[in-house]
Amino acid sequence: MNPSPVAVEPAVADPPRRPGRRPARADVLALAAYVVLGVLVCLNYWGDVQHRVSSHLPTDHSWFEWLFAHGAYSVRHLENPLFTARQNAPYGVNMMANTSMLGVTLPLAPLTLLLGPQVMYALYLGAALSATAATSYWMLSRHLVRSRGAAFVGGAFLGFAPGIVHHANGQPNFVSNFLLPLIVVRVLRLGEPGRRLRNGIALGLLVAYQIFINEEMLLLTALACLVVVLAYVVQRPRAAWRQAGTFLAAMGVGGGVALLLTAYPIWYQFNGPQSYRGLQGGIFHSWGEDLMAFVTFARDTVAGDEAVEKTIGLTEQNSWFGWPLVLVALVALVLLVRRSLPARIVAVLVVVFTVAAIGPTVRFDGLETTVAGPWAYVPDNLPLVEMMMPTRLTLVVAGAVGVLLALAWNALAVGGRPPVPAPRAAVEAAPPPAARPRRRWLRGIGYAAIVAALLPLLPRPLPAQQIDPPPRFITAGTWRPYVPEGRTLVPVPIPSNVHGLPTLRWSALTGLAFPIPAGYFIGPNENGEGVFGAPNRPTSTLIYSTMDAGTVPAITEENRRQALEDLRFWKASVVVLGANPSEGVLRQLMTALLGPPQRVDDVWLWDVRDRV
Repeated sequence: MNPSPVAVEPAVADPPRRPGRRPARADVLALAAYVVLGVLVCLNYWGDVQHRVSSHLPTDHSWFEWLFAHGAYSVRHLENPLFTARQNAPYGVNMMANTSMLGVTLPLAPLTLLLGPQVMYALYLGAALSATAATSYWMLSRHLVRSRGAAFVGGAFLGFAPGIVHHANGQPNFVSNFLLPLIVVRVLRLGEPGRRLRNGIALGLLVAYQIFINEEMLLLTALACLVVVLAYVVQRPRAAWRQAGTFLAAMGVGGGVALLLTAYPIWYQFNGPQSYRGLQGGIFHSWGEDLMAFVTFARDTVAGDEAVEKTIGLTEQNSWFGWPLVLVALVALVLLVRRSLPARIVAVLVVVFTVAAIGPTVRFDGLETTVAGPWAYVPDNLPLVEMMMPTRLTLVVAGAVGVLLALAWNALAVGGRPPVPAPRAAVEAAPPPAARPRRRWLRGIGYAAIVAALLPLLPRPLPAQQIDPPPRFITAGTWRPYVPEGRTLVPVPIPSNVHGLPTLRWSALTGLAFPIPAGYFIGPNENGEGVFGAPNRPTSTLIYSTMDAGTVPAITEENRRQALEDLRFWKASVVVLGANPSEGVLRQLMTALLGPPQRVDDVWLWDVRDRV
């Protein structure tokens, strides 16, 4: 293989293939271990997969169940998957402007139709974690290290790092990183002479597909690759200059392919119906990483403590490496950085993205200091960056640490032997490990240090909470005669990003059979800025305030008039109230607004077809 822009350094060239079947067995064992870890992380869901959601992000969990149902609905009805009218009636939702994961939900639509969105969610979540670890293992073992053990350790961390497992609590889009190692490999091979077309097309296809899985992780990967290439150019300017033409030509091919495949969806994202420009107030920019978070154990690891997050867990737990791993990583960098180009590039990644993740203000142990962070100088409306959370830049640091662990383990495993193919005489001249007992002893200490740093970070099964099943009125299809085509079913409470988690699932578990008002999504406000959920109507606000207070306020004729106006706006057919902790006060409220309900099957129902 010809060297790539980064692969000119021997330590990054393709390691030699070992003879025989041993590597194949090692690969199978590594994959099996990753599958076991994936099952372990999702274990609590499988105890009652139909009625359990994430304890930490139950609404996100329900949103992604809904997304699997949306993918199946789009395929089954041959509808445009970039937009849906099944939520936020009458306006609908721009799915490209939300975390729709169309690259996953559409191809898995047959399985969703067969198994249901609850099973599909849990099945996919564990599979995505395992697949990310597997592709990371492939990248490391085929392109960076000799030792299969080193590749296994690095792959396991890249797939199950604390920050990744944290996002598995209701956000499978952030654990769907199985294409990212393949993208990184393709970027680093763009300088191969004679393969600019092949490498460019491959990169373009991978980038286009990743856009339909998670654009934010693609942006983070692109930023990381940019830093890697620049770091290489600074350290190997002559080699970089020789390959610059090929690299840029292949990059142009990749960009052209990706643009050709995604131009319309991206245009639709920013200019289609219900699109928006930035988030209201640039709310994400303040989410920087607390400095103490780097040396603290994450909540969902075996050494984690939920009490700690009350102090410093104000942001997402994207780093949370624990102090043993931070110490091991620092020692590994000190020992490797002088003799390994990959280690030096990893060091640059760690420094750049650690500093960038601090946010607009430095935080320490839960306290906001007066020291300005790097994001204090970043405009809130900067394109592409406007919706990024600084704390998520530490996911790049986690990736760099995974590669560093593989490099460190590999350095221990290969000992004094050349790390890449070398003349047979040179290999034979290298002293055998048995002749160097001191190095063997130090090697054992190195292995033990890495294992000791990683054991506290083993993931625990994600916490899950029981959720009430949907009413039989919904699941048995009793609702069908009440909701003609073109009308909506209005569930109480009305789904939003705060209230109405169970009622959002009514839509998902029926395969989006009926449209609903409001919902859980990002859409435009009156100024075109992105906001979470639909702007509240007077009736939805009244419902939410009644739930929060636990008592029904005095209802006026104006309230009743506004309720009918809101139902007319939503194109309502029926208003449905099922079993709910606030069922008593909600029934009193809706009765005061709409009159006495009917008891149909196991729900309270207000038929408003003749009134709106």
